[in-house]
Amino acid sequence: MFISLIRTVILYAAIIAAVRIMGKRQISQLQTSELVVTLLISDLAVIPMQDTGQPLFSGLIPIFVLLALEVFLSYFMLKSGRIRRIVCGKPVVLITDGKILQDNMRELRMSIEDLFEQLRQKDVFSLADVKYAIVETNGALSVVRHAASDSLRPKDAGIRAQENELEVVLISDGRYSEASMELAAWDKSRVERVLKKEKTPLSEVFILTADRTGAYTLIPRNDPPKKGKEK
Repeated sequence: MFISLIRTVILYAAIIAAVRIMGKRQISQLQTSELVVTLLISDLAVIPMQDTGQPLFSGLIPIFVLLALEVFLSYFMLKSGRIRRIVCGKPVVLITDGKILQDNMRELRMSIEDLFEQLRQKDVFSLADVKYAIVETNGALSVVRHAASDSLRPKDAGIRAQENELEVVLISDGRYSEASMELAAWDKSRVERVLKKEKTPLSEVFILTADRTGAYTLIPRNDPPKKGKEK
C-alpha cells in the first residue's frame, strides 16, 4: 500500500512537470500534437500506478520521451511553417460576407447547428453581421463582424479612452504575494505605508489589490473596502 502511494506521488509530480514544460494552455487551446501527448501521458501513468509489479521507470521513461518529442516538434514548428501546417493544419474560412462556404464546412465535417452554436457563443445571431468566420488550427472560431454591426469603440466616437492598468493582489488573507508586488512595481515598504495610512494591521487584511499607478483597494476582514492612491 505504501509503495503504491509513493509511486502515485512520483508519477503525479512527473505529470505536473511535463504539463508545466509543455506550457500554459487550456484544453480548448491545445494543438493536435499537444492533445495527443497529453492523452498518452495520462494513459502511460496509469499502468505503473495501478500495477506495482511494473517497474516505475516503465511509466516515467515513456512520459519524458513523449515530452522531449513534443518540445523538439514545437521547436521545428517555430522554424518551419510547412511542418506546422502538416502537424496542426491551417485556418479554414467558413463565412465570407455572410455567405457560408459549404465546401469548407464539408471538409471540416461541421454541421450548420455546430456553426450557429459557436456564432451564438461569440454573441453573433445573424449571418448578415459576419464579415469573416474562421476556424483556427486549435478548433476555435474567430469572427470578424461588419463595421456597421460591430460595437462602437471610443476612438470611433472621437473619444480618448483612459487605459486600464493591471490590478494584482498584493496581500491575500494576511499574506504577501512577492510575485504580484514585482508585477505591479510595489515593494513591502510601500505596502506598509498603505497599511499605516489606513490604520489596518497586516493580520486584519483580507485582500489588498493595487496597480502600477499607485491606486489600491484594501478590504479588511470585517470592515468596508477602502480605496486610495499611493504615490
